[in-house]
Amino acid sequence: MLIKNFCSALTTLLLALQLQAETPELELASPFSEHMVLQREMPVPVWGWGQPGASVKVSVAGNSKRTKVGKDGRWKLSLPQLPAGGPYGFQVESGDASIQLSDILVGEVWICSGQSNMQMGYNRLKDYETLLESAQKMPIRSLEVKRNIRFEPQDRFVGQWKAGPCQSAVGFMFAYELQQALGVPIGIIEASWGSSALEGWLPLSMTQQFPHFKQEMEAFERFDRDEVERLIQQDIAGQIWERNDNIYLRTRPNILYNAMLYPLAPYASRGFVWYQGESNSNALANMRQYGETLPAWCQHLRELWGKNDFHFMAVMLPRYGRINQGSPTDSPTAPDAYSWAWFREAQQKLLKLHHTSIANTIDLGDIEDIHPTDKEPIGRRLALLAQERIHSMDIESSGPVYAKLKSEGEHALRIHFQHAQGLRTTDGKPPREFWVAGPDRNWQPTQAKLDDESVVLSWRGIRNPVAVRYAFSGFPDVNLVNGAGLPALPFRTDSDVPPGYNNAPTLVGDKHRRK
Repeated sequence: MLIKNFCSALTTLLLALQLQAETPELELASPFSEHMVLQREMPVPVWGWGQPGASVKVSVAGNSKRTKVGKDGRWKLSLPQLPAGGPYGFQVESGDASIQLSDILVGEVWICSGQSNMQMGYNRLKDYETLLESAQKMPIRSLEVKRNIRFEPQDRFVGQWKAGPCQSAVGFMFAYELQQALGVPIGIIEASWGSSALEGWLPLSMTQQFPHFKQEMEAFERFDRDEVERLIQQDIAGQIWERNDNIYLRTRPNILYNAMLYPLAPYASRGFVWYQGESNSNALANMRQYGETLPAWCQHLRELWGKNDFHFMAVMLPRYGRINQGSPTDSPTAPDAYSWAWFREAQQKLLKLHHTSIANTIDLGDIEDIHPTDKEPIGRRLALLAQERIHSMDIESSGPVYAKLKSEGEHALRIHFQHAQGLRTTDGKPPREFWVAGPDRNWQPTQAKLDDESVVLSWRGIRNPVAVRYAFSGFPDVNLVNGAGLPALPFRTDSDVPPGYNNAPTLVGDKHRRK
């Protein structure tokens, strides 16, 4: 018995010594570095690693908090709410070890994520040199998370805060407009990767909720794990992935979440800006699935950050001419084509949750280019949404939104809108892109005219009209806006869905599978 107890005690001691050897004397988690922005007016979690049992003290802007390092070498504390300001010093002390940061601001922090249209650089903006010169004089800071993949959720990522705007054109304009409106420091954390599907940013726990995601993970584990492990080791060794490897990795499920999103939480921030969806729009069933998966993922992020009011803003996919297979027409302007209209509708399912917004882009885009350059209006509209819905500023942040439909005689319908003050058209002509159908669902364009804050539709040749669609096509030619110049949101009053819409989703990454 004595020998057994001695061996047990020796094992415990050796494990403790090993942990002490592996645990740094003092380390801050990856989101904390020089030039960072801390979120104002809410508790600020700070965490890191140290020697088990050691005391840790964190100080900033006249506030200090203490905690002890746990047996696992981790520590975490929460700073009290801070007003906007800075620059401040930021000190972390533990025994003889200390970390000193000297250029810390307190303001509004947002996380910007998505695929290539979020990743697109600000050098594609009009007059970007003038904008950049102005932005560099503003209290705007940015942190770009290195594009990376891992099989398991990570504690750390690669990236450092810098003084100046982020590379993303959308993130740049969002920060620029928001800083001008609020007059406080703005911090943007960018974690995006071109071609990535939503499933790449999902946690494994969601396989229990969505069968299609479970299928993707099972296929990934069965066919791809060894290949991805090889590429992970290549990355660790500092080798650059080839283009085909890069595309292959960013289209795998879950592994982006593990490496680029999970280690950010729970860094205090106001919310999340999401510009993604092109990779999920390749089939009608995938579009429908997106409308279920996106809100659930939003809820997961709120749980991960521990904030029920973590605001989630999505960018609606703009106009584009792609038509999916099986469409009854190949016209990008037809309201019954299998176009991105169905995906935009799926995105709007997000709005069933509180503290969510969508930036309407139905007047933007390029019929042939999936990467349009008109990113300035997107950043501005996101900033307007934040100003009104989060900071309660007395401005209009939404274009006209369909409210109700009323019959007016045998050949007329009146459409009422919300957010319709100053309803007008951008070119002074009658509103365009209204379509009416009878029971046969033969969609016909209809005449439309403005009447105060409503639109009156009239037609000939349609008996018993039962449904209206507005701007419900891949590339509608829209001109209807409100007094703030914001475009009307696309809508349809029918509940019909095309063949294949309710089928099981196609595995998103299949077309990228390596041989």
